[in-house]
Amino acid sequence: QLQLVESGGGLVQPGGSLRLSCAASGFTVNSYHIGWFRQAPGKAREGVSCINSSGFSKLYADTVKGRFTISRDDVANTVYLEMSSLNAEDTGVYYCAARSYRYSWDCLPDGQQYWGQGTQVTVSS
Repeated sequence: QLQLVESGGGLVQPGGSLRLSCAASGFTVNSYHIGWFRQAPGKAREGVSCINSSGFSKLYADTVKGRFTISRDDVANTVYLEMSSLNAEDTGVYYCAARSYRYSWDCLPDGQQYWGQGTQVTVSS
């Protein structure tokens, strides 16, 4: 059974850092495009950062460029999102999602095949 499990969310002060993890089971992360998405209260889900199945291409939303870093550990079968210089606008539920390498790669919520349950990130003093 294919499963994605996010962890690492929590409450952090503005300017702080967090590392989110997306652990995959039932498939290998290097055979799927993996992305991080977030949804703030009252807003649509948006792409934050995505990595393609080869691991060589990465995308970042303009709002997180220079602050967030996506990475992948094929041994651990896990994708990470390192977040720094967090601000209130980064608050939301963060989800990871996967799409088979057989399909085109992008960082849009529509078309993702599998989703995790999400982890809450709250940036507040």
